[in-house]
Formats: sequence, structure tokens, C-alpha cells
Amino acid sequence: MPSGDYDPDTVEPEWQRRWVETDTYAYDEDAATDPNTVFSIDTPPPTVSGSLHWGHVYGSILQDTVARFNRMRGEEVFFPFGYDDNGIASERLTEEELDIRHQEFERREFQRKCREVCEGYEAEFTAKMQDLGVSIDWDNTYRTIEPRVQRISQLSFLDLYEQGREYREKAPAIWCPECETAISQVETEDDEQDSHFHDIAFALAGSDGDADGDAETFTISTTRPELLPACVAVFVHPDDDDNQSLVGESAEVPLFGQEVPIIADDRVDMETGSGVVMCCTFGDQNDIEWYQAHDLDLRVAIDESGHMTEEAGEYEGLHSGEAREAIVSDLDDAGALLDRRAITHTVNVHERCGTPVEFLVTEQWYVELLDRKEEYLDAGREMDWYPEKMFTRYEHWIEGLQWDWLISRQRSSGIPFPVWYCADCDEPVMADRADLPVDPLSDDPPADACPACGHDEFVPEDDVLDTWATSSLTPLINAGWDWDDDAGEFTMERPELYRFDVRPQGHDIISFWLFHTVVKCYEHTGETPFDSVMINGMVLDENREKMSKSKGNVVAPDEVLAEYPVDAARFWATGSAVGDDLPYQEKGLRAGEKLMQKLWNASKLIDSLTPETDPDVDEGDLRELDRWLLAELDDEVERATDLFEQRAFSKVRDGLRSFFWHTFCDDYLEVAKTRVREAEDGDPAAAYTLRVAHRRFLKLFAPFLAHETEELWSEMYAEADVGDGGSVHRAEWPEPLGVDADRAAGRTAMAVVGALRRYKSERGLPLNAELDRVEVYGEGDVASFADDVRGVMNVADLDVLAEAPEIETVVSGVDLDYSKVGPEFGSKVGDIDAGIESGEYELADGELRVAGETLGADLFEVERERRYAGEGDLLEAEDTDAVVIVHDE
Repeated sequence: MPSGDYDPDTVEPEWQRRWVETDTYAYDEDAATDPNTVFSIDTPPPTVSGSLHWGHVYGSILQDTVARFNRMRGEEVFFPFGYDDNGIASERLTEEELDIRHQEFERREFQRKCREVCEGYEAEFTAKMQDLGVSIDWDNTYRTIEPRVQRISQLSFLDLYEQGREYREKAPAIWCPECETAISQVETEDDEQDSHFHDIAFALAGSDGDADGDAETFTISTTRPELLPACVAVFVHPDDDDNQSLVGESAEVPLFGQEVPIIADDRVDMETGSGVVMCCTFGDQNDIEWYQAHDLDLRVAIDESGHMTEEAGEYEGLHSGEAREAIVSDLDDAGALLDRRAITHTVNVHERCGTPVEFLVTEQWYVELLDRKEEYLDAGREMDWYPEKMFTRYEHWIEGLQWDWLISRQRSSGIPFPVWYCADCDEPVMADRADLPVDPLSDDPPADACPACGHDEFVPEDDVLDTWATSSLTPLINAGWDWDDDAGEFTMERPELYRFDVRPQGHDIISFWLFHTVVKCYEHTGETPFDSVMINGMVLDENREKMSKSKGNVVAPDEVLAEYPVDAARFWATGSAVGDDLPYQEKGLRAGEKLMQKLWNASKLIDSLTPETDPDVDEGDLRELDRWLLAELDDEVERATDLFEQRAFSKVRDGLRSFFWHTFCDDYLEVAKTRVREAEDGDPAAAYTLRVAHRRFLKLFAPFLAHETEELWSEMYAEADVGDGGSVHRAEWPEPLGVDADRAAGRTAMAVVGALRRYKSERGLPLNAELDRVEVYGEGDVASFADDVRGVMNVADLDVLAEAPEIETVVSGVDLDYSKVGPEFGSKVGDIDAGIESGEYELADGELRVAGETLGADLFEVERERRYAGEGDLLEAEDTDAVVIVHDE
């Protein structure tokens, strides 16, 4: 029996411990014989960092709400957890934690250090996730660097290679000079940065010049003068009449002296700078396109670490930023710097570290994407999107793709490519599937001689796979995808999981994780990996700004959860539409706490009013009000179920809270309490209705208030013979009981109770004060509810009227819109006010005529009220057409 105040500090940790120890949420493979009864969730594996931020809290609670709902619907829920502990993030974490550089160690040794560092953070993160009460099956935890996952990732590489969907090419690639690795297009983002526009004079090569012998010049505007040593051409738009004479000539690059051709090309932006553009290998995507289209020279002036190469001459060895300032100074001294002005412009940066990217020619592995963009769009259309609008982001990303997927990384923390190359002819030699996982830097190649030329020496591939090349396999990882040598085909250990029912994730990684998962799974299985996608927004501060350490507006979840119950945070997290950003607001947490207190107090009262088991009552024994409450609750169950299936958690939460608080607690519980306490037999019908309704409320609230509902269920129902023993989270989701009731009359009766309660409160009367006589008129058979209304509100004589009393609706006032009336009528406003105040006005045809003026309908609003000319006080019964008249003698 619940007693005293609810103590979340004690209750929540205890249930979190018991849920884990008793495997309450374990996936039962033996019970998952029918794929139609399995509900599988492809949960995001967070990057290992140890710090739980609000994005984790928000996203995890939404995932958990889906899991708990579907588990109670009778489905066998697969809800795993993963850690993304391979790649740049774990490498940088290890380097910072141990104050080392990955280049200082043999790869396997450095990866061992990475795993040791990550294990500590993972243990901390696991504990924090369990502190949220998330119903994860912790026995199904994976890590993206573990041997089993390495094997699956390398199998994926081999399968795509054999399908002809991968290729190795020496070509321009996006490069991060800070992380010293190639990256893919998806790992870049735009950043507004301060910079300068430089107007630089280029000389026409071989020009005779003017009378003083100075060469003819033209102007080029650029933000990157440090790329001058890499300049290989100058471009002019074919429609640029002012500069058309330059086409076909050659230009001499200032300071560095190389002569480059001047070429016409319609990709030039005539509106930027002078309209004449230098092409450098490489400054941006346009440079790459020009290089390829016009077969230009290759001059690499910046190396992998962002320093100048020998192409830069005397600037060799300087970092590109230092070289920029030195070159600008020397241009100025040489008279070639015509102008320098400050600007703010968009720079492409690596999303991991914020460093502006470069474009370098390197040898990399790619997955082909651009030839199947339409197929990937069709795959996205096959999935249900919650919210539907998020498909547009997926669509725009695919439509904007310009590069194939670069999957190789020049790092140490990652899964090795299972490839060796012939030392003579460079033929790639792939590992045997049976040997996976392998590390070419440590393991022997699978052949004694090159199959192409017979050479017997091999060079191991020392790159590693992009972490997204592994994270994109999470559906296959969890389904146990592997190669079956005996069958000669790929199989799944858990085929019932695939396709996964839902992929929950943030909108910020649609182009990262979601798109790449669709690509990988589509290529390996021929179908989309998910039936549905649920996209959550970001957590904002109370001013709806993105939380950022630099802004100082970050709120640490640990600090909040030290002050508020976890269930209050769960209540807050379900407070916005899926896909929308959610502001962190303490009022949302406080609202959760108030609901928890209301539920606890109501539960204590119900427990004190009812026996330990349901009274032996059938529907025919119930009073009309009991049937009405259960019928209304049926509607709420149907509504909540439908909204849960639509992932409309906030609508479920708010509607359920309102119904429980007002319809059940304020109205029905007060009536039932009176009946139970005043009846000799305790009123079995009321007791039965209270228990049945309360049990259903606990189930409906369970996905939101996970800990409190479990505590109440354990105290009140787990041992009772109600067919739902054990955990409330393993109990069956409520189905409508199908109880017949006069819905309209019940709503009228409850509105009457509310009106009489307000009547007593406004007059300072105690709620048990007797009212002599009340007359009621309203929709439905209100008379069948009269005894309940009379009893709870202590009405001596309650009459239900057969006809509505005569009530007149009269104008009680006119409100002017002075922002419009003032400018239009000026000094006459005082007369208009006086006319309204004295009642000397006329309303006709939607207009107001007063003080000799006519005011249109947009200048005023009319206030009206209902007036009763008979005896007694007329009360308003909210949200109904009911009439309540009190005769208090």
C-alpha cells in the first residue's frame, strides 16, 4: 500500500537496479518466433565521450517511450545499445586523455590504448543511461570496434568491392589539415568566418605595356592569396563582355611568376569580385571541376598538415595562415595588392574540429553513390517518416550530392581495410572472408603471389575505414549478418529483426547516419533497412537558442537530475512534437513533479477506498456515472493508442494528464469517495470502477512516468489476481472495455458538479455546505446522474428540468480597438466613449452607431452575457450547454 510522500530519491535507483538485475527488458529470442510480433529498434550508438548532454536525455527518452509502449502492446521488443568507439572521435579523446599522438605507436598498440580509454567512459555512460530508466536490453550491447563488428564491417567492404560498388582512385579529396585525414562531404559544414577580400593585379604575359613599360594588368579578387603558387589557370565567363578580350591570352601570377592560360567557362560567377577568377589546385569544388574539364596542370601548394610545400618557394614550411599574411605583405610591397577589405563569408569546415578544409590529390577508397541517387530517394520514400517533413532533408541531401562516398581515413583508430597491394603492379589483393577480421599491418596476405603478375611481395593498406562505414551497418550488426561458407550466401542470425521497425535519431545526422545506413543496407540486402524513421529535434535553452559552451548557456543534465526526479525529466522530454526543437524549461520539470504528486496522492486515496482485489461486480451493477467514466476512459485509451502509433507523444501526455487530473480526480473520484464512505457496504460499484480505472491509468502513464507507475503497480496490483502480475511495463496495454453509457448526460452532470464547486468557492462556502435546491437542464438523461450530483455537492433538492428555462443573451459592453479608433476619429473618441458608457448606441448590420458616428466591425468587439429573469442564481457550466440554477434559501 502506498503511504507517506513519494520519495523518488529512493524509489528510482531501486527500480533501475531491479530492472537490470532481473532482465525485465531482455529480448526473448525464443518468444520471437513470428516477425510480426517483434518490434525492433535501431538505436543510435553515441560517440564515446562520457558526458551525458541533453540531446542524449531527450533522444533516449523518446526511444524508450516507443519501446515501452510497444512492449505493452504484446510485442517482443529488441532495444539494444551500442557505442561508436572507432574513428576520429575516440582517437582524439585518447590522444588528449593520455597526452600522446597516434603516430607514435604501432596501430594495434594505439588501438589497445583507445579501447582502454573508451571502456572507462563507456562504463560511466552506461550508468548514466541506466539512471534515466531507459528500458534497454543491456545484454545486447555492442561496440563498433569489437572483433565481431570489425568482421561485419570488413565483410561489407568485400561485398561492395565484389559488386563493383567500390573503387580506389587518386583524385582530389576533401582533407582536414588538423586531423590529417581525408573526410567525406557529409563530414563538412558551413561556418561563417571573418576574412578579407584581396584585389590582386595579374599581368598579361608578353604584353607590350604602356609608355613606361609596365605590363597590361587585370584584377582578380580572392580570399585565399596563399593559393597563388597553386594557380594553374584564369577563367572568364563567356558572357562577360568587359573581360572577353583576355580569353586566349596568358597571365603571369604575381610573386611566383608561372604563366597560366586564360579560359572562358560558364561556371564563373560574374557578380563576385572582378568577375575574373583564378583556378588553383585546389581551392574549392569549382577548381576541381575546371581541373578535370580543361585538363589543367596539378600544383599542390599546401600539404596534409596545412603547411606550404616547395611549390610555394620561399614560403615553404609556413602554415597556410602564416603564409597568407606574408604573401599579402609582399604583394603590397610589389605594388600588386590593389585593395584589401574585411568580409564575413561562408567557409567549409570539418564538423569534428571546425578547421577549414583543403582539397588535396590523394589515393582513397570510395563507394559509388552518384549513379544511384534516384534509387536511394525511392528507398527513403518506402519508409514512414515521423514527422513527415523530415523526408525533405533527406531528399535535399541526396539531390545536393556532388561526391561519391570517401570511406578511407588516414588515422589509427578504426577498422583496417582488409587489403594488400602487389608491390610491383599495385593489384589489390582482398582478404579471405573466413579470415576476417584482419589487420594488414600485422597479418599476412592471403596469397603467396600476385594473381595479376606473379610478384611475391605485398604492401599492406594502412588506412582505416571511416567510422560511418561501420555505424551505417547497425541494422545488420544487430541482426547478426554474416557470410555462411556452407550455404555460399549472406545470412542473418536474427532475421526476424530485419527490416527494423524504427530508426530513431536526431535531425542533425540524417545525412550522416540515416543516409549511409540506407545505402549500405540497400546495397547488401536489396531493401530499405527500416519501416519507419523517427526524427527528434535539438534541446535549446529557455530563450530557444542552441546550447553552446561558447555562449555559456549549457545546462548539465547531471545537475538537473540531482534536483528533479527522473520521471519529471521524462515528462519534460515528451513535451514537444517529434522533430521540433525542445527548449529546456524548469517549468516543464515542475509540471512533471506536480503530476507525479497528483498521481501518488490519488493512488493513496484509491487504495484506502478499495479492497485488495476487485469487488465481484458486473456491468449491470454499475451506476450510470461509473459506466460513463469507464466509457470516457475507453475514448482516452483509443486516442492515446492512436497518437502513440503516430509518435505524437506530447499529445498523448497532455491529453492523458488533463483527463486524469480533471475528469477523473476532480470529478469522478470526488463522487466515488463520497459514495464509498457513506455506503454501509462501501459501494462495490464505485470501488470496482476506481480500481479498474486506476489500473488503466497506471498503464497509460507507464511509458512516461516509468518509476512511479512501477512502484504503485508493485504496491497495489502485482500480487493481486488481476491477470497482470509482475512489472507494469510487462502488463498488457489497455484495450477499450466497450461499456455503454449516456456520454452527453455524464458530461453535463460533471459540468454541473464543477459549476456548483465554483459557486461555493466564490462565496467562501465549504464544499460540504448544503444547497437547498438546484435546477438543471442539459443534454442527455441527466436525471440518471442526479443522485451522484446531489451526494457529492450536498444538494437537498435537485430538479432536472424537462425544458430549458428562458435565458436572454444581452449585450453587456462594447470594447473599442483604440489603436484603430484613435487615428480615425481623433477628438471624437471621448464622445464615442461617453455614448457607449451611457448605453446610447445602436448595433446594426455588424456596425456600431454612436455619437453620430458609424464604426466598422473591425474597430470594436461586443461583450455578451446570458441573463436569467427568474428566481435563483444562474451558473455557467463550462464546455456544455447545461443550465444550472441555484436556489439557496
